[in-house]
Order: sequence, then structure tokens, then C-alpha cells
Amino acid sequence: MPNFHYLDGRLCAGPVPLADIAARFGTPCYVYSRTAIESAWRAYDVAFGGRPHLVCYAVKANGNLAVLDALARLGAGFDIVSVGELELVRAAGGDPRRIVFSGVGKRTDEMRAALEAGIGCFNVESASELERLARVAAEAGRRAPLALRVNPDVDPGTHPYIATGLRENKFGIPWDEAAALYARAASLSSLEVTGIACHIGSQVLGLQPYLDALDRVLELAAELRKHGLEVRHLDMGGGLGIRYREESPPAPEQLVSALCNRLAGARLELRIEPGRSIVGEAGVLLTRVEYLKQNGDRRFAVVDAAMNDLLRPALYGAWQEVVPVGRRDGSARHRYDIVGPVCESADFLARDRELALEEGDLLAVMGCGAYSACMASGYNARLRAPELMVDGANVFEVRRRGTIVDLLAGQSRLSG
Repeated sequence: MPNFHYLDGRLCAGPVPLADIAARFGTPCYVYSRTAIESAWRAYDVAFGGRPHLVCYAVKANGNLAVLDALARLGAGFDIVSVGELELVRAAGGDPRRIVFSGVGKRTDEMRAALEAGIGCFNVESASELERLARVAAEAGRRAPLALRVNPDVDPGTHPYIATGLRENKFGIPWDEAAALYARAASLSSLEVTGIACHIGSQVLGLQPYLDALDRVLELAAELRKHGLEVRHLDMGGGLGIRYREESPPAPEQLVSALCNRLAGARLELRIEPGRSIVGEAGVLLTRVEYLKQNGDRRFAVVDAAMNDLLRPALYGAWQEVVPVGRRDGSARHRYDIVGPVCESADFLARDRELALEEGDLLAVMGCGAYSACMASGYNARLRAPELMVDGANVFEVRRRGTIVDLLAGQSRLSG
């Protein structure tokens, strides 16, 4: 828990006890550390040294406006996958010229909005998308900067649901079609070819998959050069993992160093799109134990957070550490399934965890800065948990708790 620590037996974010945050804002709630977020982004940025580069935060990991604001102030780029994410970045003060638009299903209206905003690059993922982008750009009287997201068919060794660089995945352009599609892009006057992009997956725990993908990208760049097409940047995507349990992912500086060394003297700008590794370990989900119960040999801690607040365990079978906010030394420990109140057997945050618990205790689910609040839903008409940012000794509510008014907003009864 590098960003959270125990002080006199109480779990804290910086100098702020999480129990005090729960008392003030209630539970469940998400708590983020601004210091941790900024430090993680800087680790990437500083590692590049003098090499031309762009570190684009992947907004899908956590699109809270305060998170984006903190990163925009540092000069971050942003990787987006929807017009909604575009508008979040703009509202947070992000520079549109430092935005990369990824995703397999960009709509016409999204392309228009991105062109009008003047984004830095479209990462195009299919021949059909290329033709649509050319048409939309021509109608707008603009040239659309683009890279083709090629599929290097590299196995990142991660969960099948978050692998994106294999032949069978929906993402990217097949390797053997890339050169011809680049030639087509270069022939269209409303398009400007600027780079090559790829993305092999998420929660990647080794350097070799990145290096294998980079080697393939460099092969393509050399082939394009033979045909007179020079690219200015290489976008290697994001996906570096974090520690949820016993993982040992490379540090950001190790990844950057390995990629830069492989590029050697090439004066290509290098872009990366980290998300989870910037915000993942910078956040926790606070939840309170409502009931302790036992069914046969199985013990359950029923908490006030649920799968609608943290979907990863139900969706991926993901393991996330659960720790007490206040240590209960000397109390009897038992193995519990940590479950929520949602009416689904898949509604669990953790299984078979040895803890000393009493009803009313506070727990922190670690590693909830990424793919937690952004994946939340209102299933079972549950109100959205608030998001809080710890900045030094201060705590700011950066998304308020949902209300019944929010729940009913936009809905109506039948007329007549």
C-alpha cells in the first residue's frame, strides 16, 4: 500500500485518517490521493528525459474531473474513447492538441466534435473507419491527423477480457493489411498520416510483450519508409499493471527506458497511454460492515458497497486487497466472503479473506483508483457513491453522493 499507510493503528491517506473521511462523508465512498496520481504521471514523464514524447493518460481508467484537472495542470496528454471523454478533458482544461482519440466504434458526430476541437490524433482501427474519417474531415474542410492502430498479434499474458493485441481481438487493424491501408490513407487529401499506434492489453506485468510489439511496429515503419511514407510518432499504448496481490510489474521508468533503448537513434516521438498505473494504486473504496452472518461453514461480511460500486471481482474474478481501516489487534480472526447487498450471487468484493471483524467496522478495498467508480452503475436503484480527493491535509468532494432526485431525473411516468 505505497500510497496509504497505518499511523497509530489507523489507515491514512497522507496525514488524513480514512475513518475521519468516512465519518464526514459516509460510506461507501471512493478516496483518491492527488499526490499519488501526480507522482505516478511524473514517473513516466521524467523517464523520457530529452526524447520527444507524449504521456497520454487513458481517461477510461478514471474520468473524474478533478483527476483530469490535476493531470492537465502537469501538461499531460489524454487518450480518449468517446465524445464524452473529450468533453471531460476540455472541461478539465486539457489541451485538445495533446488528445489521442482511440476506440473501435467512433461515430460520425464524435469525429466532427474531435475535429472541431482540434485534437492531436485519431487512432484509426479499421478500413471502414478510415473512409468515414476522410469523408467527415472533407465535409468539415479539415485534415484529420491519424495513426493506424495495428494489431501486432502479441500475447500480453493477461486476462482474456483485457488483452487487445491478439489476432482474435476486436481491436486494431490486421498486420497483413496495415501497409495497404497506410497507402490508402496517404492518398486521401483530407487525411494526414502522422504515426503508427498499437495497444496490446491491460494489467501487463512484463517488458517483453512491449518490446515484441515495438519490434513489429518498427518493421512496419521501415516498410512504409521504403514506399516514401515517413511517420513522425509511435504510440505504444498503455496497459502497464499494478500490484493487486503478489504481482511485480515493472516501474514506469523501466518501461520507458526499455522502449527508448530499443529505438536507439531514431528521432521518432514516442507516445504512451497509461491509465491504471497512474491512478490504480492512488485510490481506495471505503465500505462499512453492516452484518456478519454464517451459512453452514461459510462466513459472510455484508458491507454497504456492492458490485455496482466495484465490478471487477464479478466481471473478471479480480482479486483486490481488503484491509481494516482500524486495526483490531488480539481479536479472533475468521475467513469471510466480503459481499454486498445487491441481489446477485456474483455480488462480492472479495472471497475467503482472513479478518478480525465486528459489525460497524470500516474496510478499505485497495487498488480502486482505476476501473472502479468509472464502471459503477445504479443497479438495484443504488445511489452513486461519492468520490473524494485528498490533497495534503484537505479532503475535497469531487463528485457528490447520488440522491433520490438524481435517481428519478430523466425518467417519467406514462402519460394519460
